[in-house]
Amino acid sequence: MKNQAIGWVEVPVIDMERATKFYETVFDFKIERHQMGDQDMGWFPWVENGLGSGGSLVKHYDYVPSRDGVFVYFTCHSGDLNNELSRVESAGGVILKDKTKISDEHGYEARILDTEGNRIALHSRE
Repeated sequence: MKNQAIGWVEVPVIDMERATKFYETVFDFKIERHQMGDQDMGWFPWVENGLGSGGSLVKHYDYVPSRDGVFVYFTCHSGDLNNELSRVESAGGVILKDKTKISDEHGYEARILDTEGNRIALHSRE
């Protein structure tokens, strides 16, 4: 296989401004807003030909946030997910599972609920 199996991820939102503020606060990056037809999209930063997958927040009548659906892991570029995790509650999210070791090989995860009701994971090697 030449590329990652996942090419793009879309995270449903109800309130784009609230969701954008949450993700920008927790992950300390900027989200780029784009109107794509009747979809309001907030693109996560991405690197052309980089590792991993690109993705976007999406507000659209067809998109419904859920804590029971697909489970997305966000890479914590600080190197230690405790940094991002420390900003979750003040940004309006809920910590579902504190930092937990997955394995020596795969690092750590934490699970949170974003402001829109989506269950997501934070991931870091440290």
